[in-house]
Amino acid sequence: MSDTPPEPVENPKGGWLPAKSWQHFVAGGLGGMCGAIVTSPFDVVKTRLQSDLFREKHAGVHIAGNGSVVIRQRPSNILYHFVETGHILRDIYREESPRALFKGLGPTLVGVIPARSINFFAYGNGKQIIANRFNNGRENSWVHLTAAACAGIVTGTATNPIWVVKTRLQLEAHDRGAATSNAKFGGSWNMIKRIFREEGVKGFYKGLSASYLGVTEGTIQWTLYERLKKLTASTEGKGGAMEWLGLLGSAGTAKCVASLITYPHEVIRTRLRQPLVNGEMKYKGLIHTLRLVIAEEGARSLYGGLSAHLMRVIPNAAVMFFIYEAILRI
Repeated sequence: MSDTPPEPVENPKGGWLPAKSWQHFVAGGLGGMCGAIVTSPFDVVKTRLQSDLFREKHAGVHIAGNGSVVIRQRPSNILYHFVETGHILRDIYREESPRALFKGLGPTLVGVIPARSINFFAYGNGKQIIANRFNNGRENSWVHLTAAACAGIVTGTATNPIWVVKTRLQLEAHDRGAATSNAKFGGSWNMIKRIFREEGVKGFYKGLSASYLGVTEGTIQWTLYERLKKLTASTEGKGGAMEWLGLLGSAGTAKCVASLITYPHEVIRTRLRQPLVNGEMKYKGLIHTLRLVIAEEGARSLYGGLSAHLMRVIPNAAVMFFIYEAILRI
């Protein structure tokens, strides 16, 4: 299928950066911040379901009042996983405290704001630079794909340490009554010192290989979003509420499709970022982790937490891209 005729890209007096390039940085940061706050509880659930540290806790094991262990039968249909997400949110709220639903939000925001700023800045300006330098000032799908891949690599490299800290914080479960005695483990700064002490600088770059693998998700998302945005713009016309609804739908659909295609890398990345268990690192590399997870838990475990992930990333993407587009049009 050939591309529809693209619009020319503004070339700012021969400079490398397009005019108002800073807008992409600010818009991406604000959009990422708002989306992360709204969907933080689903991020906690997703991280725990991806990790084998919480497999038994959330696998249907229940201690009855008389002390006996009851195994709850879990339906295997995919819709139940969305119900299960609700149950886990309820359990975290009851057993740990409402604040536990926002565990890791601090490092998430510290990570999301620069990550989205860098990603949107690199992509928004990168596609214009690539188009101007290599495609006669016009955008098309290969320009979007190349810019998205470059933006993903830059963002992943710059922000990986932050995501390691966030994952470690989310994998710590504490009782409600212990919330005030968590000073040893409960803060981002304490976690940073702990990782550095136990694992050194390399500990902050665990999961980086899986992050690079996940560049494909951002590439698919950006390319599909640009295509869907053009389709909605051509059918709905310029401006008005319908165009904004089209943008929301384009962002959510693009993220949903990209997530479904590339989700296993999320599970592998979470496993690689898990803390040491009895002083040993269970997962030791991308291929090793993939083989070990499939051997011990089956291929289905590569989609653990998918329901919580979709419930988080689809509205997150819609909010983030809505704010991004709105700021660019100011």
